[in-house]
Amino acid sequence: MDWEIIARAVHVVAVVLWIGGVAMETMVILPALRSLDTDEARGRMFREIERRFAPQARVTTLLVGATGFYMLHALDGWSRYAQLEYWWVHTMTLIWFFFTLVLFVLEPWFLHDWFHRRFERSPQSTLSLILGLHRVLLIVSLLTVLGAVAGAHGTLFFSG
Repeated sequence: MDWEIIARAVHVVAVVLWIGGVAMETMVILPALRSLDTDEARGRMFREIERRFAPQARVTTLLVGATGFYMLHALDGWSRYAQLEYWWVHTMTLIWFFFTLVLFVLEPWFLHDWFHRRFERSPQSTLSLILGLHRVLLIVSLLTVLGAVAGAHGTLFFSG
């Protein structure tokens, strides 16, 4: 059995679910919250979406990390960190690290409560902040996916 092929397939499916979920939340769900009648309804719906999406994001993030590091090890790809033309490997790792830090450390320890307290004080600006952060993360994530797919097939965008 070729474990590298299985790892790559699981990696790609997990990225699709993870970043696809971020895209759905960023481009559809968060903007749709503004159409709800009250700030209370917006807050309730945001908490419900967050409650449902967080477990999927955690599982897929773990799968992406496990398969990514397995592939780096199995394919002896660690040297790519020393080569700027593989910028997308660096960016994939940084995005994974950031999301992992948020999902497993910052959110459970304080971000969850901080956002909800902030929402109570200023619902509109909190939703705008959340949407803005999601947009930045989505753009960086999609550029990284683009670079990774192109780089894995021999075309290195922004190569040195």
